[in-house]
Amino acid sequence: MSDVNAILLLSCADSKGLVAKISDFIFRRNGNIVHADQHTSKTDKLFFMRVEWELNGFALDREEIPAAFAPLAKQFNMKWDLHFTDYTPRMAIFVSKHIHCLHDLILRRHMDELAAGVEAVISNHPDARDLVEQFGMKFFHFPVTEKNKKQQEARELKLLREMNIDLIVLARYMQILSGKFLEYYSNRIINIHHSFLPAFAGGNPYQQAYDRGVKIIGATGHYVTEQLDEGPIIAQDVIKISHRDTIADIQMKSKDLERVVLARALRLHLENRILVYGSKTIVFE
Repeated sequence: MSDVNAILLLSCADSKGLVAKISDFIFRRNGNIVHADQHTSKTDKLFFMRVEWELNGFALDREEIPAAFAPLAKQFNMKWDLHFTDYTPRMAIFVSKHIHCLHDLILRRHMDELAAGVEAVISNHPDARDLVEQFGMKFFHFPVTEKNKKQQEARELKLLREMNIDLIVLARYMQILSGKFLEYYSNRIINIHHSFLPAFAGGNPYQQAYDRGVKIIGATGHYVTEQLDEGPIIAQDVIKISHRDTIADIQMKSKDLERVVLARALRLHLENRILVYGSKTIVFE
C-alpha cells in the first residue's frame, strides 16, 4: 500500500473553483498529490483533469473513495474514473501475418516496460504461434472467412470474457471488428496503422508512396471505432523519407515507426493518461 497511488480522471462543464474543490477533497483526507494536470476546452467550456495522489496515509481505504467522492462528482455533474497504480490490466493482442508490432510488445513486456499482462495472443493465421509460445504465452488461432466471421468473433468475445481481458491491442490485425464487439470494449481497443502523407488509398501504399516520392511517412495509434481507422487518436509520429530510399527502406522505416507509436499509445493508456472527448482525446503526458 505504501507505494500505491490513486489516479482520478474526470471531465465536466467548466466552472470556478473546480481545481480547488478537487484538491481540497484530497487534502482534507490527508492525501499528498504527486501529479496534477488539467485542460479547459474554450470552445465547449469543458474541464478535464488527471490527478494522482499517494494512498499512504490517506484517510480512506480505496474501497471507500468512490462513495466519498460521489457527492462532489454529482454537484458538478462529472464523468469520472478511479484507478490504482498497483493494478495490472489483463491484455489480449490480436495479430495477423505481420508480427513486427507483436514481437516488439512481447519483448517490452518481457523487459517489464509495459505494466500489463499479455494473457492471450489471438490470430486469424498460425504464423505467430511459435513466437508466442516461446515466451510462455497462450496462442489462439481463429481462422476467419466471410462465411464464419460472425461465429468466430463470437467465440473470440466469449474467450475474452472468460479470461477477464481488460484491454485489446490490434498489432496489425487485418480484420474489421463488428459494432457489437467494439461496444463491449469501448475505448479499450488500441490499433496501429501507417499514415502516408499524402495518403494513398487502395492496395500497395508503399509502392504508391515510392512512386510519388513522399518525403514523410507516419504512424497513428488510436482507439478503435466503427469508423475504420478514424477513432480517437492517442499518439502519432512521422519519419523522413528521401529519394535514396527504396520500397524496402520505406517498409522498414514504417515498421520501426509503428512499433514505437503503438508502444507509446499503449503506455499512455496503461498509465491512465487519456480522456476520450468526442472524436478526440485529451492526453496528459
